[in-house]
Amino acid sequence: MTAERKARAIIAVGSGKGGVGKSTLSANLAVAMARLGRKVGLVDADIYGPSQPRLLMTEGRRPEAEGNKMHPVPSPYGVPMLSMGHLVQPGQAIAWRGPMAGNALGQLIDAHWGDAEILVVDLPPGTGDVQLTMLQKHKPAGAVIVSTPQDLALMDATRAIGLLEQGQVPLIGMVENMAGYICPHCGEESDPFGVGGAEAAAKTMGLPFLGRVPLDLTIRRESDAGNPPAAGDGPQAEAFLAIARGVLAWLDGKR
Repeated sequence: MTAERKARAIIAVGSGKGGVGKSTLSANLAVAMARLGRKVGLVDADIYGPSQPRLLMTEGRRPEAEGNKMHPVPSPYGVPMLSMGHLVQPGQAIAWRGPMAGNALGQLIDAHWGDAEILVVDLPPGTGDVQLTMLQKHKPAGAVIVSTPQDLALMDATRAIGLLEQGQVPLIGMVENMAGYICPHCGEESDPFGVGGAEAAAKTMGLPFLGRVPLDLTIRRESDAGNPPAAGDGPQAEAFLAIARGVLAWLDGKR
C-alpha cells in the first residue's frame, strides 16, 4: 500500500469557505486531465456534504468491496470515483465527530484505484479535522486553491493557504471562479463578484495563477445534470482544460 501511494500523486483542491465552486472545479479538473491522457481518480473528501456523485452522474451507485478495501465507482467520463454519497442514503445527515470522518477519508483514499496515477481530492471547505488528516496522513503532492474574486472569499482562501503551508504541502496555484458573467439576452458582460481578485492575490503571495472560470449558466445547468462541461467542447471546456494543463505541467516538473 505504501509503495502504491508513493507512485500515485494526490492533488488536493481546497478553499477557505463554501460556495466558491470548489467541487465543480474538482470534478471538471479530473475530467479534463483524463481527456489529456492521464489516469485519474476522484475522491470526494467532503464527508459531511458530498456532491461529486451528482456532478459525475453516479448517484445511486454503490462501490464494491474486496477484503477491507473498496473499488471505486466508474463514471461515464473515464474517471473512477468514491464519495460518502455512494455509501449513505440521499439526503441523509452524516453526524460524525472528527476521528470518524478521518477514518472515512482513509477508506476513500486507500481504495483499489488500479492504474490511476493521479487522485484529485475535493476537500471540504475550511480548515478542520478532515483537512488536517489529509495533510498529516496522506501527504498531497500539491494543492489547488479555489476562490471567487471578492475580498471576503479571498480572505478565507488565505487561511486555507496558511494551513497548507504549515502542513508543508506545495501550492500549485490559485483558480478564480465565477469571474465575469455574460448576459445570454443582451451579451453585456458584468462582474457580480468582481474580477481579477484571485489573480492579484496570487501575485501578492507569489503563487502561480492557473486561470479563471466564468460565472456561466451553462456550467451550472450542465453540472446539475451530471454532465461536466470539461467533457464537452466550447469555451467552458477550454477554461477547465487550460487549468488542467497548468496543473499537469507543475506535476510533471516535480517528477
